[in-house]
Amino acid sequence: MSINATLIAQLIVFLILVWFTMKFVWPPITKALDERAQKIADGLSAADKAKADLASANKRVEEQLAAARTDAAQRLADAERLAQQMIEEAKGRASDEGAKIIAAAKAEAEQEAVKAREALRDQVAALAVKGAEQILRKEVNASVHADLLNRLKTEL
Repeated sequence: MSINATLIAQLIVFLILVWFTMKFVWPPITKALDERAQKIADGLSAADKAKADLASANKRVEEQLAAARTDAAQRLADAERLAQQMIEEAKGRASDEGAKIIAAAKAEAEQEAVKAREALRDQVAALAVKGAEQILRKEVNASVHADLLNRLKTEL
């Protein structure tokens, strides 16, 4: 009978232990496990959200980089076109300035030629008068023969 009483006593102690564990020990353990599972689930969802945000941010960055590259290429093309235009304008201005300088030089040369012709005419007229004086052996008065001298100048 002592085996039965020991068995019953052990059964009662076991049932009390099961009841005590179910009442006081098991709920905090399950609560801790549930909280841990919830934290893990939250962490996984946050990681998924972060991964999606990262993919979205990478896509936006790529779009912005593409836009920046396009903008930079456009600005570079505009700058090259503007530089070419400025070069063409400078060539045009230089050509115009060269034409003006050439025209001024031609006009100055023409004036110098006219002055040289006038000086040559005066010298030829003076030589002609001197030659006539020597031929006639008398002095020719320039004021008296002004018309004759002017006609001689124009003929030369």
